Order: sequence, then C-alpha cells, then structure tokens
Amino acid sequence: MTHVVITGTGLFTPEHAIDNDALVAAFNAWVEAENARRAEAGVEERLDYSSSDFIVKASGILNRYVLDAEGILDPERMRPRLPRRSNDEPSIQCEMGIAAAGQALESAGVDAADIDLVIVACSNLERPYPALAVELQAALGAGGYAFDMNVACSSATFAIESAANAIRAGNASRALVVSPEICSAHLNFRDRDSHFIFGDACTAVVLESDELATGESRFEVLGTRLVTRFSNAIRNNAGFLDRVTDSDPRAPDKLFVQEGRRVFKEVCPMVAALITDHLASLGLAGDDLARLWLHQANRHMNDLIARRVLGHDPSPEQAPIILDRYANTSSAGSIIAFHLHRGDLAPGALGVVCSFGAGYSAGSVVVRRR
Repeated sequence: MTHVVITGTGLFTPEHAIDNDALVAAFNAWVEAENARRAEAGVEERLDYSSSDFIVKASGILNRYVLDAEGILDPERMRPRLPRRSNDEPSIQCEMGIAAAGQALESAGVDAADIDLVIVACSNLERPYPALAVELQAALGAGGYAFDMNVACSSATFAIESAANAIRAGNASRALVVSPEICSAHLNFRDRDSHFIFGDACTAVVLESDELATGESRFEVLGTRLVTRFSNAIRNNAGFLDRVTDSDPRAPDKLFVQEGRRVFKEVCPMVAALITDHLASLGLAGDDLARLWLHQANRHMNDLIARRVLGHDPSPEQAPIILDRYANTSSAGSIIAFHLHRGDLAPGALGVVCSFGAGYSAGSVVVRRR
C-alpha cells in the first residue's frame, strides 16, 4: 500500500494589515454619512455603529491581512482596489500561488518539475477558465495535470483528500494543493455583522508518496473523511447568470451572507461528530491527539469543537488560534495553523487538520508526525 505524506507547506501573507480600530473607523464614518442621508430623506431607521470590542467579543479577531487596504478603508468605496490585469499577465491568484508554492516546495526539497498534480482549491476563483491550476502549473513548470476545486471553506481539505487518493491510486506521485483566498473581495464591508470577518492569504501543501520523499519533516496522512449537507445559512449568489437574469452584481446577496447564530448551532456538532467518528474508524480517540488544526472562522466555534473532541478545554498548544492575526481566510485558515504550529511535535504525535464552511461542508485529515 502506498503511504502518503505531507512534506512541505507554504504561506503567502499580504503586506497590508488592517487592525480592528482602523476597520471600525472606516465603517463608522460610512454609517454616520449614511444615517445623515437617511435623515435627510425622511427614513427613520438608523444603522448601528461598530466597535473593536464588539468584533473581539463576537469573533476573537484583532487583525487581518488584505491585498489592498486603501480601498477598504475609504468610506466612499469600502472594497479592495485591484487593477485589472491583461491576459498576458499572471493572474492575481496565480501570483499568490507562486509565492506560497515556492515555500512549500523548498521545505519539501522538491523541484516544481517533479510535481505531477496541481490543485487550486479555494472559495472564489477569479475566472471560470482557463483553470487557475493550469496557469499555476505552467508558471511553476510542473508536469502532469491540474484542476480547480471549490468547496468554500473546506476546499483545502477536500483537495488534500483528492491529492492523497491520486497518489495512492498511482495517478500521481507528488501533488501540490494551493489555496489563494482573496476573501476581502466578496466581503460586504458595510454590513456590521460581518464586515470584520475575512482576510486574504494563500497556502500551499506538498504531498508525496512516502517512498519518494526525501525531506526530514513528514506527516503521514492516516486517513481523510469528508461530509456535506445542504444549507442556505452561508451563501454567495454571485455567478455567471447575473448578466442574463439582469441581477445587480453589487447587490448584497452577491457577496458573503450568513445567519451566524444558525451556523454556530448547526455546524459545531456536525464537525465534532465528523472528527470523533473519523478518529474512531482509525481506532483512535480525542485523547490520542496532540493537536487540532481547526478552520479559523470564529474563536467560540473552535473552542466548542475542540472541547467536544478532546473532552476538555483545549490549551493554546492543543488547538492553536491564528484568526486573531489573520481573521477568517476561508480554506487557507486550517492550513495556516498547520504551517505555523507543527514543528514542535514529536515523532509519533497525532493531529487533525479540519475545515468547515458553506455547503455545509467539512473535511477531516488525520496525520501522524514521522
């Protein structure tokens, strides 16, 4: 049987950072102007202001990295300003992928030419075709084949399963999973309940057949398990039919929308059961785990899921949090946590990479340090 190992990871972090105070100042400036406009128009309803305390209490987020801060912090724009690129230029997500993939390949000790499967997996792709993965494959000089995948915040773990299965089946020997998340582009920065949630980042993961791997740091993929359940509680209605249905591409429902309380209530037990059942199928239990690298969407969700899996309140080492610095980076979040918080584990240590999000979708990857 072919054993699959993760041998390298990479992370691209945008240079622009926005802390809560700066984000709130821009939001409240817009609210003040909007409330004045409503008063002048005779509209009684007023919008509520935001605050840094509200954001921390609701999510645990303190900061986020974005590709463009100026456009977001402009009360008259409140969205990133990313100039359109020509077809002859590398796409934005390809450029992000090159940076993250370069780190991952270097840490794995693998040349791009030795990669024979590239999967770009993320919540939003900047175009339908040609596939971003094929563009990235060409830019890196990788071989084999490539394709895009979208399972919202679970995209990275779903792609890891696909890559691991391809290697086990002999269809690939080395795979690269890249998640270029530009979450700031689909966030409504004028919605008090969600304007603080997302940040931008890109991760990369190298998977190989164990017999080919030469790097010292290896995490064997003991098993993967995926689950989906349809729900409208998290939704984004932007799509190619907008122009034929005469929809307004800037309408609020063309951006990220969610029913936060419902998501919390429905997703937490689903994810905890997924991890627990997955561990049991491998003859393991929560107390066998040294680490949980969970999706970084909300501090309260992570604490609850970790508590149900481990059977006790998690320590910062057992369930590391990176969303305080990065905010929710969709499918990149759990991989950022894995990238930054795996080096201290001893050989034989067990952990779970888990993501969850719209769909609903959730993915569990059980790994062991070699």
